[in-house]
Amino acid sequence: MTELRVNNITKNFGGLQVLHNVSFEVNGPELIGLIGPNGAGKTTLTNILDGALNPTSGTVYLNGRRIDAMPPYEVAKAGLGRTFQVTRAFRRMTVLENLYVPALALHPAARQRDFEGKAMDVLEFLTIDHLRNEYGRALSGGQQKLLELGRLLMLDPDIIILDEPFAGVHPKLMEIIYKYIYKVNEDGKAVIIISHDMDTIFTLSKRLLVLNYGDLIADGDPEIVKNDPTVIEAYLGVDEDDDSYDDEEDDDE
Repeated sequence: MTELRVNNITKNFGGLQVLHNVSFEVNGPELIGLIGPNGAGKTTLTNILDGALNPTSGTVYLNGRRIDAMPPYEVAKAGLGRTFQVTRAFRRMTVLENLYVPALALHPAARQRDFEGKAMDVLEFLTIDHLRNEYGRALSGGQQKLLELGRLLMLDPDIIILDEPFAGVHPKLMEIIYKYIYKVNEDGKAVIIISHDMDTIFTLSKRLLVLNYGDLIADGDPEIVKNDPTVIEAYLGVDEDDDSYDDEEDDDE
């Protein structure tokens, strides 16, 4: 069974403490929402989980193996994959070639043709098989999000972190992303969704984590968490049109 243990993670940037003793566990194929106002530390936490940042203190274990000191490519091999707020397709590669990258990284002795069938199945599932020979730079923002999801399917991680997967996405593509999330979860993978879209969070999540100014202030059933006065004050009661809702990555770090 997949197990992620996050133990007392603290992260400082100079004199600024962005995360403070954050602890939680993921056991098995959970479907988890991670929310919080901008600057809460969500992006920083994700960057620590995937190896892009090292914590100031604390540890992260995946399936009994410590990963908080590993580089991102080793974390990916260990079984944790993620998407990004800003999509990162290989712009000078075709869609099909983009899918080969994670598969060949995991199996360096293999060849592209060894993964062609799986790659085409992934593209068909995501409804972008007709774009297989298009270059990454030619795709729309929504199509690039689907391509990122496809690369995760090729990587086949135990835990998937989706960072704002619905931002700026057409409603039809949102339906495909919903289908993707349900499928990978039914296949036994844990999914952590970071989103400001409360409708999608409460529709998809079976468990909700709430960060506020670096502290984990709630962890539990979404219906209970959303009625927690601390959570309402910190996040859910804030006007979505408030000027404080700037880009999170800028605020986090």
